[in-house]
Amino acid sequence: MLKKTLFPLTIFILLSVNIFSQTVIGKYGGEFMAIGVGGRPLGMGGAFTAIANDVTAGYYNPAGLGFLQYPQISLMHDERFGNLINYNYGAVAVPYGKDLTFALSIMRLGIDGIYDTRSALYDANGDGILDINTDRLDYDKIKEFSNQDWAIYLSGAKRINEKLLVGANIKILRRVIGSDFSATGFGFDVGAIYSPFENLFLGATVQDVTTTLVAWNTGRNELITPTAKLGTAYALDLFGGRLTPAVDVDIRFENRKFASVANLGPVSFDPRLGVEYNYKEIFAIRAGYTDVKQITIGAGVKLPKLNIDYSFAKFNMSKDESLGDTHRISLILTLEEPKFLRANE
Repeated sequence: MLKKTLFPLTIFILLSVNIFSQTVIGKYGGEFMAIGVGGRPLGMGGAFTAIANDVTAGYYNPAGLGFLQYPQISLMHDERFGNLINYNYGAVAVPYGKDLTFALSIMRLGIDGIYDTRSALYDANGDGILDINTDRLDYDKIKEFSNQDWAIYLSGAKRINEKLLVGANIKILRRVIGSDFSATGFGFDVGAIYSPFENLFLGATVQDVTTTLVAWNTGRNELITPTAKLGTAYALDLFGGRLTPAVDVDIRFENRKFASVANLGPVSFDPRLGVEYNYKEIFAIRAGYTDVKQITIGAGVKLPKLNIDYSFAKFNMSKDESLGDTHRISLILTLEEPKFLRANE
C-alpha cells in the first residue's frame, strides 16, 4: 500500500521539479500589454484607472465597464519607431441587465517583414566552409517572418451600488516568433472603482493578480508578476465644461530599481499624470505624463454616436531622433438607440 502511494507522489515531485527548474520571472515579460489603448486615456498619459468609463475600461480597469449604458465598439491603430512596430486594438462591450457588462478586447503588437537569412548564405569562395566574413548571400533564399504578440481580454463588470463597481478580466496571451518559437499564457486582472461623493473617483486594478504563466514551446516558462495600479481623479465644472485632473501610480514587483521613478527594494513606483478639459461633450483637449517619462497631448471630438480621439507622444528618453514620434487615432462607436439602452429593471 505504501509503495502504491509513494510512486505517484514521486512522479509528481519529479515533474514539479522539472517544470519549476525551467520557470523564471520574466522581467518586462508583459511589457507589450503596458502600451495602453484608446486616444483619450493615452492623451492623459494613461492616468485612467479611476475614470475608465467606456469600452477601453476592459484594459484599464474592468470595473469601469459598469458605467456603460449602451453597447460600444472601439478601434485604434498605433505606429511607432519610424513605423517599425504596428500596434492594433479592437474591443466591444455590451451592457447586460441592470448591473452587468461584458466585453471582449483584442490587441496585436507586431514587427512584420523581418528578413531571415539563415538559409541564404552560400560558399562563394568554394572552400567548403560557410563563413559570414568571406561568403555571400543568395538573395532568392532570403525569407521574411514576423514577431507577434497577441492579448485577448474577456471582461466582466458589476455595479454593486451607486458608488461601487467591480470587475475582472481573463487574459489569453499568444506570442509568436517566426514559425519556430511560440508561447501561450493565461492570466487574470481584478479592479474596482469607488466614488465616495460626487465628482471624486478612486480606482484600483491588480493586473496578473495570480501571476501569469507564459509557456514557450522550447520548454521555458516565464512568469509575469502582478502590477497594482492605484488612481484618483476629481471633476471640476469650469467655463461651461468639465476639467478632470487624474493621478495614477503603477506599483510593480520586478526589481526595476533605476528604471523606475522610485523604488523600495524590488518594489517600484511609477506615477502617471493626466488632465482633460471637456467642453459640453462636444470636444476635449488633454495632456499627460507617462510612467516612462513621456509628455503626451491629445484631443477628441464627439459626433453623433461616434467619438474620434487623437494622442501624440514624443520619445524624449533618447537623443536619437530616428526613433520618431507616436501618433494614435482611436474611434469609439456607441449604439445610442433606445432599443440598446441598458435595462433598468
